[in-house]
Amino acid sequence: MTLQDDLIAQVTGPGAPFELAEEEVLGERMPVFRTRPHSLRDLLMESAGHGEKLYMVRDDRRITFIENIRLVSSVARGLSERYQIGAGDVVAIAAANAPEWVIAFWAVTSLGGIVAAFNGLWTPDEMGYGIKQVEPKLLIGDRRRLERVNQNPLDIPQIEIESEFDALEQYAPDASLPEVPIQEDDPAVILFTSGTTGRPKGAVVSHRALIGFVKTQSLHGLVRVLAAAQAPQQPKTEPLPPLEPCALVTVPLFHLSGLYACAIMMLAQGIKTVYRAPRFDAEDVMRLIEKEKVTIWSALGSAPHQVLGDPAFGRYDLSSLRSVGFGGAPTSPDLQRRISEAFPTVRGNLGMGYGLSESGGMGAIIGGQELIERPTSTGRAAVAHEIEIRNEENQPVPPGQNGEIYIRSPYLMLEYWRDPQSTARTLLPGRWLVTGDIGRLDEDGYLYIDSRARDMILRSGENIYPVEIENRLDAHPQVRECAVVGVDHPSLGQEVKAIIVPMTDAALEPNALGQFVGEALAPYKVPTQWEIRKEPLPRNAAGKVIKSVLTGERNLEQIEE
Repeated sequence: MTLQDDLIAQVTGPGAPFELAEEEVLGERMPVFRTRPHSLRDLLMESAGHGEKLYMVRDDRRITFIENIRLVSSVARGLSERYQIGAGDVVAIAAANAPEWVIAFWAVTSLGGIVAAFNGLWTPDEMGYGIKQVEPKLLIGDRRRLERVNQNPLDIPQIEIESEFDALEQYAPDASLPEVPIQEDDPAVILFTSGTTGRPKGAVVSHRALIGFVKTQSLHGLVRVLAAAQAPQQPKTEPLPPLEPCALVTVPLFHLSGLYACAIMMLAQGIKTVYRAPRFDAEDVMRLIEKEKVTIWSALGSAPHQVLGDPAFGRYDLSSLRSVGFGGAPTSPDLQRRISEAFPTVRGNLGMGYGLSESGGMGAIIGGQELIERPTSTGRAAVAHEIEIRNEENQPVPPGQNGEIYIRSPYLMLEYWRDPQSTARTLLPGRWLVTGDIGRLDEDGYLYIDSRARDMILRSGENIYPVEIENRLDAHPQVRECAVVGVDHPSLGQEVKAIIVPMTDAALEPNALGQFVGEALAPYKVPTQWEIRKEPLPRNAAGKVIKSVLTGERNLEQIEE
């Protein structure tokens, strides 16, 4: 038994803070936390214990945990009395990150309603598609997104955040939180899949799943702290000054890394969250880290590349950072190294997770020393989760063999909204989730993601996983970003193409890059087509590169605002 296994057994055993018990969940016997809140409203009520500590900051607005409950109670009363929002009603939110987004979320879910989190980057056509899919009883949005929504005829009540939300916050100052019954497996959120291929689908997530996310992440965070304390002594270094935990949110709230890991998770842990304007600005991120003494940052997608490459890097005091997390897309070992070198105060405290909207945001988790020792892994199955690798016949394969990743847990989505056919293809008997990702498990149970099934390149009968080539290219000192795709070839079937964004003013030659790849990988994996571009790679809100745009299969009308 490893140290991690021993610590998990200690904190999940009888009488322990994360004691596990087996219960029936949607017809299946599964391990769950014996002591837990049974709804998001219960979790919100518990946050009163954080009192006058700050919960949310955006510009000059600063909201404490107690004030948040008061505002949520008032907004919930207003939504109930003015708009007749109640249990099971869908309320769509289409807005940039802001305290009002979070308050609306807590208010709707406290009423037993369902929040449909619209992608704030959607075009008018995509907004119309989302409205048609979920048929919300009410739409809450900021002015910019409501303008997009209203380019299509719409007969749904709307609340504009800039001009109308304040009235809800002041509607009933003395109101209490709603008391309508909420069951654990009632739907709470509809999160839309990224839609990089085809139309996005709405993954329906329960109160149980969101509470499970909080409890599971908290458990693994505790285990990581305990493991670090018991690790062999490292060379002595000057201890870092203690700071109040503070999280900077640069991930959109319509994505699970923003909503689950920031808005919900930080409420449960009593941690201040700092929000900023939607358009990513590397210098403003550094300014906020310095000003608010940020200790926690989820650096998804191109965010770390932009910060490390910004001319202002070095002008700000970023020494408050203690933890940097990744998710949404693979993070190469070289980028992990660069971040550890650029932010010495987070060295040894990087974390990564693997999960999907459909899996309740979880699957595998890794961090600290484990990640240092296995920088290409996304970790082992989270507590109360099972991971299997299966072949095309849906049979488990031995350790070390590639196949499709399957996940089982009490926290999987309930369904795809109004899409029983897709639900049946994705949620199998026994509540196993088909992820569509390709990976392998090693002998110790560590998961390695190779590619999404549809991204795999088939060259003359050889399977090529783009991430392997991308990790190699990312290690080149003059490469800022890269993506590898397959392109048609008349005799080979496909060949490998690499798209490169160089460091500022770097002059890169394809032949030299090919030689660099060939020093580490087999000849058939070396790209034969190259594209050097100045523009950043197109990414969705989860930070994943939209390869269908790079291959010309899809037009990108809007990446960010």
